[in-house]
Amino acid sequence: MKLKELAELLGGKVTGNAEVDITGVSSITEALPGEITYISDMKHLKDLQNTGASALMVKTELKDQTIPMVIVDNPQYAFARTLEIFHPVHDMPSGISNAATLGNNTKFGSDVTIMPNVWIGDGVIIGRRTVLYPGTYIGRGTIIGEDSVIHPNVTIRNGVIIGNRVSIHPGSVIGSDGFGYVYENNAHYKIPQVGGVIIEDDVEIGANVTIDRATLGNTVIGSGSKIDNLTQIAHNVNIGKNCIIVSQVGISGSVDIGDGAVLAGQVGVRDHVKIGPGSMIAAQSGVGGNVPGGQIYSGSPAIPHKQWLKSQGIFTRLPDYIKRLIDTEKKLNRKENANDG
Repeated sequence: MKLKELAELLGGKVTGNAEVDITGVSSITEALPGEITYISDMKHLKDLQNTGASALMVKTELKDQTIPMVIVDNPQYAFARTLEIFHPVHDMPSGISNAATLGNNTKFGSDVTIMPNVWIGDGVIIGRRTVLYPGTYIGRGTIIGEDSVIHPNVTIRNGVIIGNRVSIHPGSVIGSDGFGYVYENNAHYKIPQVGGVIIEDDVEIGANVTIDRATLGNTVIGSGSKIDNLTQIAHNVNIGKNCIIVSQVGISGSVDIGDGAVLAGQVGVRDHVKIGPGSMIAAQSGVGGNVPGGQIYSGSPAIPHKQWLKSQGIFTRLPDYIKRLIDTEKKLNRKENANDG
C-alpha cells in the first residue's frame, strides 16, 4: 500500500514522499527497499545510515533525514499494528471435527472450531469463535470464553474458568494439583487440591507454562497479564492485572502480585509473599520477603536495586581490597619484627 494509506490506518502524519509503496515490515538493520521500520530509541539512530528501508515510523520528525516518515505517538505500537496489517491471521475453518471426543451436556457457541484429537469432558462450555487445536484436553466443568485460542497439546483440568480473548500456547498445563503435603507418620500425606483456576480476559500464556489449582478457592491470573514460556505458578497465587511474567519464573504458593508488576527471567518467589503494584523484580532475583509497590528489587535475596548496585560495586572490588589488606598486614608484620629486633 501507499505510505499515506498506512499512515491513515495508524493515525499518523507523513513527512516526505507519501506516495512511496510499502510492501512489508522489517527491523531497521534488516529492512529492504519497499519495507517500513521504526525507531523508538534515539540510540538506534546510527543504524539508520545503513538501512534499506523505504520509510520510517518515529515519534518526532528527524530533520536531518530524507527518508519518508510516519509521525506517531508510539512507534513500537505502530510497528506492531503494521505487522498485523501485513501479516493477517488467516481465518480458521469453523466446525467440530468428527475425530474429537465430546462429553455429555457440553455447550458450544457459534463458529467454534474443535480440531481432531481434542478431548472434552462433561459439562464443558466454550464461547463463540474459540479455537481448540489438536491434542488439547479440556476437563469436565471447564468454561472457556469467546475468541480464545487453545494451541496444540494444552491440558486444562477440571473446573477451570478461562475468559475472553485468552491465548494458551502449546504444552501448557492449567489446573494441575498444587504441591501440598503434610508430614505425618514418617510420610508425606497429600493435601487434596480442591480449588480452581481463574484466567481473566486478554491473558496470554506461553508454551510449557504450569498453573496449579488452588488448595481451596482459586489461583487467579488477572486480565491483560502476559506469561512467558516455562513459568511455574503455584496454588493460590493471585497475579494482578497487566502483569508481565518473563520465562523461567517460579512463584510459590499463596503469593500475591499487584497490578502492573514485572518479574524478569528466572525470578524465584517464596510462598506467602506480597509484591506491590508496579514493582519490578530484576532477572535471577530471589524474593524472600514483601516488596513495596512501585519499587525495583534485585539480587538474591532481593533488595532495593540501588542498594544492590552499591553492593555489586563493593563485591567487584573485593580482590583489590583483600590484596591491599594482605599488603598492609605484611607491612605491619615487618614493622613488628623490626621493633622486636
